[in-house]
Amino acid sequence: MVKIRLMRMGAKKRPFYRIVAADARAPRDGRFLDILGIYNPLTDPPEVKLDKEKLQKWVGRGAQLTGTVKGLLKTQGLL
Repeated sequence: MVKIRLMRMGAKKRPFYRIVAADARAPRDGRFLDILGIYNPLTDPPEVKLDKEKLQKWVGRGAQLTGTVKGLLKTQGLL
């Protein structure tokens, strides 16, 4: 099963996240299939950049959104 989830990047106490499509069995920061966008919670307001075409492609293939990613997309008005 493929999940669309966050992958933590950045330095200690300065995180930013990549929004990725990854196999559900892969570790959080491990192997992924495709990078769909970024999320930076440290900016005001939090920055979310997303490739909508890639997101639609993966959701069309049956990828499941995690709760956190689903919440981010709702705040951005993409769901």
